[in-house]
Amino acid sequence: MDNPASTAGDRFVREAERDRAVQQDRAFLGHPRGLATLFGLEIWERFSYLGFQAILALYFADAIANGGMGFEEGVASSIVAAYGALVYLLSIVGAWIADRIIGTYRTVLFGGIIIAAGHIFMGIPAAFSTWFGLALIVLGTGLLKPNVSTKVGELYSSEDERRDAGFSIYYSGINIGAFLGPIIAGWLGQEIGWHWGFGAAAVGMIAGVIQYVLGSTHLAGNEAAARIRAAFRADRGFWATIGLIAAAVIAAALFTVLAEDGINALVNVISIVSAIVPIVMLVLMARSPKVTKAERANLMPYSLLLIALVAYNLMYFQTGNTLNFMALNRTENSLFGWGYPSTWYISLTAIVEIIMGPVLALLWVKLGKRQPHVAAKVGLGTVFGGAAFLVVALGASVSGEAAMLSAIWLVICYIFLGLGDLVLQTSGMSATTKLAPRAFASQTMAVWFAAMALSQGIQAQIVKFFDYDNAALYFGIQGALVVAYGVFLMAITPWLKKRMTLVG
Repeated sequence: MDNPASTAGDRFVREAERDRAVQQDRAFLGHPRGLATLFGLEIWERFSYLGFQAILALYFADAIANGGMGFEEGVASSIVAAYGALVYLLSIVGAWIADRIIGTYRTVLFGGIIIAAGHIFMGIPAAFSTWFGLALIVLGTGLLKPNVSTKVGELYSSEDERRDAGFSIYYSGINIGAFLGPIIAGWLGQEIGWHWGFGAAAVGMIAGVIQYVLGSTHLAGNEAAARIRAAFRADRGFWATIGLIAAAVIAAALFTVLAEDGINALVNVISIVSAIVPIVMLVLMARSPKVTKAERANLMPYSLLLIALVAYNLMYFQTGNTLNFMALNRTENSLFGWGYPSTWYISLTAIVEIIMGPVLALLWVKLGKRQPHVAAKVGLGTVFGGAAFLVVALGASVSGEAAMLSAIWLVICYIFLGLGDLVLQTSGMSATTKLAPRAFASQTMAVWFAAMALSQGIQAQIVKFFDYDNAALYFGIQGALVVAYGVFLMAITPWLKKRMTLVG
């Protein structure tokens, strides 16, 4: 009779050997073939998610006679933001499931399948299928989103010099998908029918899942996944996680049966939860006996950087609602007499990042030790985000309340958003991984996602004040406040540099 411990040990050895073979592979541009698998998956996942998000608020606000849901624009914007908050809150849970229950491969696979099912339901022209599809997309994205980048990291040993270049290739896949999604799904949704756009997103996600499964033999992380599954026990943490997932899905599903007042109340609850979660996480860090004095001192600059992340994304996430409505109803969407869908502006951020990403990376390398401190970079990215809204405010002021904006105002706005995303997200992510206390290192991404959820939760309330007649004031106030915070962060960089004991 086989010894169970010996059998498990043999399995771990076999899986470790598989991982080493994967990591030594150089068949894809000098990288493991698994990178091509994850590159393709992320293209299709971003294509499907950003494609459907580009038309979601417009679909909610369109008249029922036109195939829409008939909500007021403010309500539609709030719903989209609330769903975004749920996605990021469930991403915290998705990371925990991968770390403690089934490993990254299965978590990503199940997430992809659930997302694809959600998009299929979104493609069915019925109110119930819309809400049910959204609930599935929230759950599936929460499982997939935090774990795909982890799978990229698993392709390389910690000493592998190809690691950074591999992530650069992977992130180019994100930008390609982010570019194509709004172009294709946006055109189909606005020119043919909303559910055609959602259907395109479904096709993209199905393609992503298929090529992920076909390329699974080239992925690493097998030993870690085997150990996770072997060690799993259904403890209190597991049942708490199941409860959180159920609560999030129920919250998403409640939109199906609630009237407009009930929907607004539910959005408010989601906003409150999104505010509580990051605060609780930071307090737990500050009060934990496992956190050293030096690490505790880092929590202040850590919090200031997270505020910048929240402030910038408060601008960026409105590409799916208020900026989307401005593009649809208050912008001349034509070039030399040729008209184009208003959702196409959303693809501009991806174009900026595809072009400027390598340029920025080269700049930082060239500057070496003379490059700006990470706090200054985060501050600069925040300024770019605020400047994007100031541009729209200026355009609205110059054009007048009833006049249409020239397309150039939105083009400049999206260029600033793309630059801000490029500078802030990369620098901010790097800083938070170094500033987080060691005892909470595995939860660094959870705090990051909590901050993103907070941005969406705040946005769900702010978008209620948007009106075309006060567009200059709406965008101007937000833009000015965010620019001011970015400037403040850059101004106190010398002080932050002294406090950031774990950041060079």
